[in-house]
This record gives sequence, structure tokens and C-alpha cells, in this order.
Amino acid sequence: MLEGWTLPQALEQGRIFMLDHLDYLMPYLNRINANGVSAYASRTLLFLRSDGMLKPLAIELSLPGSSLALEIQRVFLPSKQGTQAALWQLAKAHVLANDNFYHILVSHWLYTHAVVEPFILATKRRLSEMHPIHRILNPHFKDTMHINALTRLILINSGGILERMLFPGETCMQITCDLYKEWKFTEQGLPADLIKRSMALEDQDENNSTGIQLLMLDYPYAIDGLEIWVAIKSWVRDFISFFYKDNEAIIADTELQVWWSDIRTIGHGDNHNETWWYQMTTLSDLVETLTTLIWISAARHAVIKHQKHAQNGNYPPNYPTLCRKFIPLEGTVEFGEFLKDPDKFFMKMFPDRFEMSLGLTLVDFLSKNSYDEVYLLRCQPSHGWIDNEIVLNRFAEFKEELKEIQIRVFAKKQRSKA
Repeated sequence: MLEGWTLPQALEQGRIFMLDHLDYLMPYLNRINANGVSAYASRTLLFLRSDGMLKPLAIELSLPGSSLALEIQRVFLPSKQGTQAALWQLAKAHVLANDNFYHILVSHWLYTHAVVEPFILATKRRLSEMHPIHRILNPHFKDTMHINALTRLILINSGGILERMLFPGETCMQITCDLYKEWKFTEQGLPADLIKRSMALEDQDENNSTGIQLLMLDYPYAIDGLEIWVAIKSWVRDFISFFYKDNEAIIADTELQVWWSDIRTIGHGDNHNETWWYQMTTLSDLVETLTTLIWISAARHAVIKHQKHAQNGNYPPNYPTLCRKFIPLEGTVEFGEFLKDPDKFFMKMFPDRFEMSLGLTLVDFLSKNSYDEVYLLRCQPSHGWIDNEIVLNRFAEFKEELKEIQIRVFAKKQRSKA
């Protein structure tokens, strides 16, 4: 399965990856499963093949035992036929239920909506509309506060849609609060995120504008995303350099310093003592901060928002929100039912028709753009945005760079279909 490598060799060469939903779920599983849900905490091992693609090796599904050392674990291996193939299908459904929750409430809600809110409040509260930082950020914060308010009202509220739809149920928000404790702003930029997840290594080559070397050849999110990241960062650097000539100008801008202090000490007060925050004393600090905020609010949010609909494919079993049955143990009556009709058992694992329809409707709704959506590529400066010809010309160049990236991405997409 490892193209001739032994497992230790593959690990040493960075060829083994893990989709890990174990540690953050285990403390909650007994409570979750007491509410008519059958949930595991999963870990999926994958092998990076020589052609740059990931191949699944094994799925481990775990349940709490009487102690940490007595956790109940089952391992499933990929198979193409027979009983093992049917069991592999059931195991994948449980992994996808884990991943669905993480995508909707962690990747989307927590990491692109909730954590950005303090930055928006500080921008509105501490920076005048004439301030250059307010002007470059404001378009990217459009509607976020309104959407967040509606989300709290009808989606993540107690007993709301997501608690009904996703397997953690009433523990949904507690789990996201736990995961927020691991959040670091300095790891939210694309290169830093890829390095953290061991998808890339740092690259000291000055000619490499991304600063990293990808370990996977078939990773469109990273490959295409890095082009967008570099374009955003280049535009931000030129914009900032027009208003701030050196590091001393950054330190001397009291409005900027109060803004940054508000973000750290009030907006993210529970993290205000962390040493990973940028000090906001250099041009580099400001460029990285603004690039990361624009990346989170625009590019990353867009791909996360639309990815769910593409993966779901309008067929909920492709991406279940919860499972109603555990995988049966051999020798039980339930295992006999499974052997008799694996497909029927598979479908019985899922929620009822109403719940699945609700989930499908929600995914479709969350994936749609609003009628007045403003796109990074086509956004136009608002009236009075700025009247400096140099800045406006550079902004026009930025849009052209994005247009060229779009053409390259679409061309690759067409070639992959051919």
C-alpha cells in the first residue's frame, strides 16, 4: 500500500498524513451519544503517493471507555468488494459526519466569522473613516456583523438549526469554544497555516514569494490560494508603504496603536497575554496583519463557503451531518441485518428525510451569494474611497493580477475535466 516504503520510512519522509477528529471530540462523546446519536471520534491515515495525490490507508473509530487507557477502538481498511468494502463505506460515513461538523462550525463559523468580529468592532470604534487602515479593510468586512447576528439568532442558538442538524447537538458551541483556545492569529495566513498542518515547509529562497515549499502536488486550495495570497500581500505592502515610510511612522500612529490594543486586550481579551501577537512596531507587522485579515475575510471565506455545496453534490449521503447507528460488531443480530442488506443498513444510519432535507437546504443557502455580493476581483472603490492617483493605479493593477490568476485557475480546471 505504500509503494514499497515501510511505514517508518514513509513517516520519516513526510508521506503519512492524518485527518484527526479524536482529541477534541472524545470528552463529549458520552454526552453526545446519550441523545439518540451514534458518533465516533475518528482518525484517518493517508499516504502521499508519488503522483502527489493522497491515498486513504486506514480509519480508526474510537469511543470512550471506563478510562483513557481503555478507549474502544476499531480500525477499518479500504476494500473494493465484499463485507470489508461495505464496512469501509460505513466507516467513511462516520468520518464525514465528524468532518462536516468541523467544516461548518469551526472552519467556517469560528475561523472566518467569529474571530474576525473583534477586528471589525475595533476598526469601526478606533479608526476614523479617513484612516488608511479603515479604508483598505472596510470593504472586506461588508455584512459580516449582520450575518453573525443572524447566525446567532437562528443557526447556532440553543435548540437551533445546527444543533438539530449536526451530530454534537447541544455541545456544538462548547466544542467550538474549546477549539478557539488553540487559535492563533499569526497562524491564520495561508503560508503559516500550511506549515502548521505539515502541508508545506519553509523556503528561504528569496525568489520564492510564498516563502514555503508545498509537499503535495495535487492541492488546488494551496496552489491557487498561494497565488491569491501573494497578490493580496503585494497590494497591501504597496498601499501601506504609501502612507507609512518607515517603522517609526507605525509606532507614532496613535490611532493605529489604539486599534491594535483594542483587538488584543478587548476583542480577544482571553488571549491578550499570548506572545504570538504581532507587536505592531514594524511595517512587516502591519502588512502581515492586513494581508491575513483580507485573506480570512475574502479568499478563505469564499472557498470554505462554496466547498460544502460542491462536496455535497446535492446528495446528502455524500456528506452526512450525523449517524444514527454504530457500525455493528460481528456476531450480533445487527451485524446479521447488515450482512443481509448492506445498502439498506447504510441508509438507515442517516437522519430522517426531513432532517436530511433541512441539511441540504441549509448547505444550499449558505453557499449562495447575496444579490449585492462584492467580489475581490470586481470590487470597485466606494465614492471617496481615496483620491490619490498612485494608489488607484496600483489598485487597478491588483485587480488585473487577480484576473490573470482567475484565468489560470479556470484553465487548469478545464484541463482536469478533459
